[in-house]
Amino acid sequence: MTRAPRILGLMTGTSMDGIDAVLIELAGWPALGAGGRPPELTGPTPRATVLEHRFTPFADDLRAALLSASRDEAKTSEITQLSFWLGEALADAAAELSADADLIASHGQTVHHIPAPDETRGWHTRSTLQIGEASVVVERTGKPVVSDFRPPDMVAGGQGAPLVPFADRLMYAEAGVRRAIHNLGGISNLTYLPGLDEAGVIAFDTGPANALIDEAAELFGKRYDEGGHLGASGYVADSLVEIWRQDAYLAAPPPKSTGRERWNLQRLPGVFELNAGDIAATVTAFSAQTVVDAYQRFVLPHGLDEIVVAGGGAYNPTFMAQLKAALAPIPVLTFEERGWNSSAREAAAFAILGYYAYQGWRNTLPHTTGARHAVIAGKLSRPAGEGS
Repeated sequence: MTRAPRILGLMTGTSMDGIDAVLIELAGWPALGAGGRPPELTGPTPRATVLEHRFTPFADDLRAALLSASRDEAKTSEITQLSFWLGEALADAAAELSADADLIASHGQTVHHIPAPDETRGWHTRSTLQIGEASVVVERTGKPVVSDFRPPDMVAGGQGAPLVPFADRLMYAEAGVRRAIHNLGGISNLTYLPGLDEAGVIAFDTGPANALIDEAAELFGKRYDEGGHLGASGYVADSLVEIWRQDAYLAAPPPKSTGRERWNLQRLPGVFELNAGDIAATVTAFSAQTVVDAYQRFVLPHGLDEIVVAGGGAYNPTFMAQLKAALAPIPVLTFEERGWNSSAREAAAFAILGYYAYQGWRNTLPHTTGARHAVIAGKLSRPAGEGS
C-alpha cells in the first residue's frame, strides 16, 4: 500500500522569533506526483494530521540581522548573505524531521512586503521579498523543496497575501459553521469560513498584533511580552489609540495585506512621549482594537459563530482578554481549546500549499488576494537525481 504523503512545512513569521517545523500526513490524499484531482472536503476537521512539531528559536545575532533587514537598515550585500545564513538555519531546523518527509515547503522570512504602489514612500510597483535560500535546504536534506510562494500571485495582480486561507478552508471549514480562523503573529490576519462555500471566504491582514508589542518588550530587554504582564502594567493613552486608529489601512476594505514596514513604533505619532510601561499597554490596546474593528466592519455583517485563535498572541492573556470582552457574545477560543495545535497552524498551511504546488494544482483564492486568477504559488527546487 502506498504511504500517505508526508510534507514538512517550515515557517518563520512576522514575529521573527524562530522556525516552526511541522510534519503533516495527508491520509487519503493523492500520492506525490500521482496526478489526479485535489481532494474533496470530507471527514472531520482538521483534515491533515500533525505528526510532529518542533520550534527552533533564532540565535540572537540572526534575529537581530533579520529585524534590521525588515527595517531598511541592511545593505544589499548583507541581505544576500542573510538569505544563505537563514537557509542554513532552516536546514538545521528541518534536519531530523526531513527523513520522514516526501517534500519540504519553506515559506522563508519576509523582510519586505509592498502589496500596492505608494509613491509617497517610493514604492513604484507591488513586490515582496522572502529570504532563506531553498537550495541550501535541498542540498542538506536531499528532499525537493517548494519555496517563494508569494510572487506568482503578485504578478497576477494580487497582493501576494494572504495565502494561508486556501489551506485554512481545506483544514477547518465545516458545513453549517461560520468560523473565523485568526492568527495573532507579528501581523494579525483572519480567514472567515462560511461553511464549505469557497466563494464566501473572506481573508485579510487586519493590522498589527505582536509586532508593536514585541518592540515595546524590547524596551525592557525582552523578546516579547511573556504572559501579557507588560501590557497589563501600564496605562493606556486612549487619545493616541484613537489617533492611530485613523490609519487609512484599517478602514480600507479587503483584499489587503500589510507588514512590519507599516506597523512599527517609529511610525506611531506620539508613542515615544510615553514611558515604556505605558507604551506596552497602549500598543497592546491599539492592536487589540484594530482586530475588533476589523470584525465589526468586515465580518460580523455576514454572521459569525466562533473565532479560533492561533499564533503567539493567543498566549498573551491581556490581548486575549481585550478581544473576548469587545467581541462578546461571540466565543473567542484558542486552537488548544478546540483540540488543535496553534503553533503548527501556519507551517502546516504552507505544507499543504507546497503539496498542491508540487502536484501542479492551483493553490490560491484570488478573491482574497485581489489577483485576476488563481495561480500555482511556489517554486520547486529538486535534488540531483530525483525521479531518475
